[in-house]
Formats: sequence, C-alpha cells, structure tokens
Amino acid sequence: MLQIRKSDDRGHIHHGWLDTYHTFSFAEYQDPAFMGFRALRVINEDRIQPSTGFPTHSHQNMEILTFLLEGALEHKDSMGNGSVILPSDVQYMSAGSGVTHSEFNHSHQETTHLMQIWILPNKLNTQPRYNQKHFELSKHSGQWQLLASGKELNGIINVRQDVDLYSLLALSDTEITYELKKDRYAWVQVLRGSFIVNGHVLETGDGASVTQEPLLLFKSLAASSELLLFDLN
Repeated sequence: MLQIRKSDDRGHIHHGWLDTYHTFSFAEYQDPAFMGFRALRVINEDRIQPSTGFPTHSHQNMEILTFLLEGALEHKDSMGNGSVILPSDVQYMSAGSGVTHSEFNHSHQETTHLMQIWILPNKLNTQPRYNQKHFELSKHSGQWQLLASGKELNGIINVRQDVDLYSLLALSDTEITYELKKDRYAWVQVLRGSFIVNGHVLETGDGASVTQEPLLLFKSLAASSELLLFDLN
C-alpha cells in the first residue's frame, strides 16, 4: 500500500530568509497524523536566501542528513568541523550526546536549496560525529545509488540506524524496480520531475509511505527526474 503525501499538503512556512516545506511535523507546523514514518522523523525542503542561514543552535540524539540540490551551504560545528556543502554532497551529523552548529548560505547572490532529513538513532547519548561525501549521481543515471546506511560500507555514509538511503536520477521513460524485503518499509520523496510508482503519479515535492508492497516499479515521466528512497525496518 502506498499512502501519498502531496507536496501542497505539507506544512509551509515562509520566514523571508527561509522558505521551508515540512513533510512531517516540525517547529511551528504540527499535525498529529504526520509525526514521521518509522525511524524517519523529519524531511524538510529548505530554500535559504543569500548570506542568511541558521545561527548556532544545538541538537541531541538525532541523525541529521543534508542533501544539497542547488547553491552552497557553509557549515561549522562544536566538533571543529568547517566545510562548504555543494550539490550532490551529502552531509551527516550524528548529534549524539549533544552538538552545536550553524548553517549559512555560502553565496551572496544565489539561493541555496536543500533537503534536511532527521532520523531517530538506534542508540542514545553516543559520541557526536560528522561526515560529508560527494556522489557523482549523473554517472549512475537510471540506477539506485546508495548514499547512507546503517551498514558499514565503503564509499557511503554510515548512520546509527537500520536504514538504507538511496538516490535515483533518471531520464524520461526510465523504468527500474526496487524490492523490499520481508518486514521492511519505505518512504519515497520526489525531489524533481515526476514518477509513476506502482501506478501512482508522484510529482515534485510529493512523498509516499510504502507498506506491504514487496516490489516497487518506478517509471520516470520527465527528464532529470530525481527522488530519494528510504528503506526502513
């Protein structure tokens, strides 16, 4: 079964410097029917105006992933990390027992567009840690690209939860399947373009929870369509 979460049904708050959509309850936006899915707690789509951003603030006991779509994001944290995150980069911060950080649009002219993802950890109060990786997604067009996993695998980001996060970048009319193992669930989030997923059309910003669907069939409907798939226990 697929339960569709349409883009326009998400929480939407415009702060001036930040235009943000919330798939699940977050900050001022609260909906008891959408508090997360399995270990997936937050999917925020943020557009940050030039030279603005999130001043230093704290997090605890949360796995935080940031996926850059456009622009550049400058990061600093209490672990001593400082970096600029670019498109097709994935940034990971395991807040653990506590960490402070800031995130600012690195550009004085261009808007930064990103997805921020929070995942509940499988252990509390662990040592905070940070990672950042660039993925050549265009080289894997039409294929599943594993970005992050609870398994320790080379070339990806290791998170503290039993979840596999995949990216799919596809040209128009690309068809590909994904098999969910027994007692596994999925969340699909369309970043750009549109897809048919098991007969349902999902467009930019749409999401869907997947339960009791052992096989997913994806067909892209537009050039450069892109989505994220979370495989969850």
